[in-house]
Amino acid sequence: MSVSNPTLITFVIYIAAMVLIGFMAYRSTNNLSDYILGGRSLGSVVTALSAGASDMSGWLLMGLPGAIYMSGLSESWIAIGLIIGAYLNWLFVAGRLRVQTEHNGDALTLPDYFSSRFEDKSGLLRIISAVVILVFFTIYCASGIVAGARLFESTFGMSYETALWAGAAATIAYTFVGGFLAVSWTDTVQATLMIFALLLTPIIVLLATGGIDTTFLAIEAQDPSNFDMLKNTTFIGIISLMGWGLGYFGQPHILARFMAADSVKSIANARRISMTWMILCLGGTVAVGFFGIAYFSANPDLAAPVTENHERVFIELAKILFNPWIAGVLLSAILAAVMSTLSCQLLVCSSALTEDFYKTFLRKSASQVELVWVGRAMVLLVALIAIALAANPENRVLGLVSYAWAGFGAAFGPVVLISVIWKDMTRNGALAGILVGAITVIVWKHFELLGLYEIIPGFIFASLAIYIVSKLGTPTKGMLVRFAAAEADFRLNK
Repeated sequence: MSVSNPTLITFVIYIAAMVLIGFMAYRSTNNLSDYILGGRSLGSVVTALSAGASDMSGWLLMGLPGAIYMSGLSESWIAIGLIIGAYLNWLFVAGRLRVQTEHNGDALTLPDYFSSRFEDKSGLLRIISAVVILVFFTIYCASGIVAGARLFESTFGMSYETALWAGAAATIAYTFVGGFLAVSWTDTVQATLMIFALLLTPIIVLLATGGIDTTFLAIEAQDPSNFDMLKNTTFIGIISLMGWGLGYFGQPHILARFMAADSVKSIANARRISMTWMILCLGGTVAVGFFGIAYFSANPDLAAPVTENHERVFIELAKILFNPWIAGVLLSAILAAVMSTLSCQLLVCSSALTEDFYKTFLRKSASQVELVWVGRAMVLLVALIAIALAANPENRVLGLVSYAWAGFGAAFGPVVLISVIWKDMTRNGALAGILVGAITVIVWKHFELLGLYEIIPGFIFASLAIYIVSKLGTPTKGMLVRFAAAEADFRLNK
């Protein structure tokens, strides 16, 4: 434990800084709009980096490097798919969703937006979409808590049970206190820390293994197929990995960043910043896992923890190659990735419970102060359920994330994408899309059909359901007028 003291001190300083930001944001949180969307006040830099950081959870520094370490470059198809998907999401959805939510009742949440956009008086669309958020996000939150627990467990030698609570406590604290502004401001710090770690670590690993030529020779000696992008892959396998990119259109925690931008004009600049950050981070992640093959084949006596759990490759390289103080900063980047995503997810779940259940169905006359405190209580409730789900130490981060990502991508992705570009989409079309997408993911995952990642059939079937069912009805005049006004606003200001 003595070796870890500098790392422990670094962690404590980092966590204290994040909680302090939470208390600073607390002073700017006066109503539910502030707590859920930060009063739509995010500039392009914060919008870009918080969208990136909230997207890249613990899998960026644990799941993906581990997959590359085990299988070589053939696992990097997922990174390519994500880059394409994120860019298209910024291009087609970000600006339009920003104006559509404003023109449709100044919607604060996705269920709120769906309900206003499609004039759903029954509340069915709001309830079903809020339930989808709660089911899949609780699984997603559990993945973040598992990643945090793994970090504390391997860094400080804690038991998994203790690490579970230690990893979750700080995130719960600043999300509870500061809401959306705290989450967005801390995301910006965390995104900076993540890119620093992912650019520095592969460079130091290269130097430790004797430079680029020596490293590549060592990787080839270990297994020449590590360089083969098609190793052990099939057409379905590559399509499944690339299919991760489809998920972006339906992730509520990322879409919330678009909704919170201060204007449509900020979106184009935010897109450039966010995509640059993302490409550098994913490149660094692939390099860490890939160069780790060379390092641990040259140092087999140090490879036991990585052999036991390949998701520890970044953690072990940081601990071995860096001064404990620097290692503490680098390992804080994993904590940053975990905290940034977990905080967004907790807040989106809290928003769904507060805005879409409590305010809509239980207390329509609730004051803004009451709603903010209900939101805080919901953060605690969802966090406790996620901790209970994460209690199994056999959980793997990437497996949990892939299921939740597919659920959102298929249930919400087609609905969000089509709702901002097609004026003739109807309420029943939206309802059919959400149900068909979510059910397809659950059924496909259960039966593991064709070995195809469940997001792909889910996205396709949901899109078809939206189109077919919408064609059977007609949108109201009000829906068409609001859509046209929002689209004109977007084109004028983009």
